[in-house]
Amino acid sequence: MRRRIPGGRQRRAWPVAGLVTALVVAACTTVPITGRRQLNFIPDSQMLALSFQQYAEFLRGQHESDDAKASAMVRRVGRRIADAVERYLREHGRGDQVAGYAWEFHLIESDEVNAWAMPGGKVVVYTGLLPLCRDDTGLAVVLGHEVAHAVARHGAERMSQALLAELGGAVLDEALRDRPEETRRAWMSAYAVGATYGALLPFSRTQESEADRLGLVFMAMAGYDPRAAVDFWTRMARAGGGQAPPEFMSTHPSDARRIRDIRAHLGEALRYYAPR
Repeated sequence: MRRRIPGGRQRRAWPVAGLVTALVVAACTTVPITGRRQLNFIPDSQMLALSFQQYAEFLRGQHESDDAKASAMVRRVGRRIADAVERYLREHGRGDQVAGYAWEFHLIESDEVNAWAMPGGKVVVYTGLLPLCRDDTGLAVVLGHEVAHAVARHGAERMSQALLAELGGAVLDEALRDRPEETRRAWMSAYAVGATYGALLPFSRTQESEADRLGLVFMAMAGYDPRAAVDFWTRMARAGGGQAPPEFMSTHPSDARRIRDIRAHLGEALRYYAPR
């Protein structure tokens, strides 16, 4: 089928399926270290603006921990991991991947055993998780995992999938302008952060496993021994007491599978490890 365009030139009209396929192919990006191809057609500027707004709204409704020592530990460990990741990406020509990031690491008073991250380096840890971390290295396991979600753009990938299903491939800037309700639903399908629950909707198991692998590498880059991850996740598994696992683990494969996968990736992570 052809249609006439100004100037007398002809071009073939794209079938809808062909247009969506072309969009998906063009929108593929690559995750650092793993090399996995992912769908991501959301501009970083749009994703970061949404993230920063939602993060600020969440913090306004929360009680930050009064434990100055614990809060300082969260900021210290988080900053070391963020600095190491940014250095690695710059050295490998991917510094633009964290351009515009504004790292924040907040410790929120809550018994919930959980932590999460939003695009742009916005990270939250709940005080209920700290007893299982025990020290800086245990916390580095958690923050390496959460920073991995941010750097691997898992949120943008999840939102791209939601927008593709909801809007048939409409680009985000058009959706924000012309179809705000659909865009809001797509965001909420990626993130459900609010003053009441303050928790992310589950990532896929592929993304969670990828965050485990990247997290080992990132904590090693920052000078934390990645072998500590086995003990940490073993403690997390025991914390479930045979019942439902802590929220932080709820979307993962079985405890045994997870720990087995972590052991398999330790050799890779140790290549980046330089004790401080």
